[in-house]
Amino acid sequence: MLICLTLFTVFAAFAQQYDMVWIPAGTFTRGSSDDFDWIGPAHQVTLTSGFWMGIYQVTQEQYIAVMGSNPSYFHGGNGREPAVGEVQGRRPVEQVSWYDAIVFCNRLSIIEGLSPVYSINGSTDPDIWGPVPANRSRAWDNVQIVAGSNGYRLPTEAQWEYAARGGNGSPGSFTYSGSNNPGDVAWYRANSNSMTHEVGLKQPNSLGLYDMSGNVWELCWDRYGSYSSGAQTDPMGASSGIKRMARGGNWVDASTDVLRSVYRDYGNPWGRAYTVGLRLVRP
Repeated sequence: MLICLTLFTVFAAFAQQYDMVWIPAGTFTRGSSDDFDWIGPAHQVTLTSGFWMGIYQVTQEQYIAVMGSNPSYFHGGNGREPAVGEVQGRRPVEQVSWYDAIVFCNRLSIIEGLSPVYSINGSTDPDIWGPVPANRSRAWDNVQIVAGSNGYRLPTEAQWEYAARGGNGSPGSFTYSGSNNPGDVAWYRANSNSMTHEVGLKQPNSLGLYDMSGNVWELCWDRYGSYSSGAQTDPMGASSGIKRMARGGNWVDASTDVLRSVYRDYGNPWGRAYTVGLRLVRP
């Protein structure tokens, strides 16, 4: 009984604060042909299924509720306190690796009674996977998506950019997620005072999503791979490779280029940084 009550308490704490919005299926133009090779060429992408996406980046209080610990650099002490009037627990969690993120997704799915998405060596139970690797793990790199699962997961790059741009047809064609003025929607070097900020304080985009530009990078499912010029349907990234993608820019960026909805970055799946967090999706 105590275990059941504990799980219910954790779920309730998360559910009260992790709101999601439905993103309808549609078609948009991904990338830019007037940019770096790996951000272009621009090409048409169709997403055949809608999905739920977190309105906010995963916060520190949410991560603690599921994982029992807070890896964040901006933990609220030793000069890392939130800005005046902001709530510490509502700052985005960071210093989360891609490996950490798939554990978080499966643990939350199990707590909520959903079918976990990620499988390693035939198991969806993170307790069986063992400690999160601090270096490359081929077993973890070969994680599989369980067909028909309905749990939490990282967005694909296509899902992320589609949502950041505003959905079907990319209404508005804004440079950043919801505006052509980065200060309206993003925390970055010019306005962040060298720290992360409570989620949801900037303007949302047309879908009601906050902080898709700036604050912290958001991990995606995809392995890094170059774009093709041809139209694609439900792309999920390269079929092989080590690097995993991240989107959106972060609080320390001086250049507004990285805050653009088309911009891509990547890193090692075991790496952690105080500029990297996550946002979840569900079918």
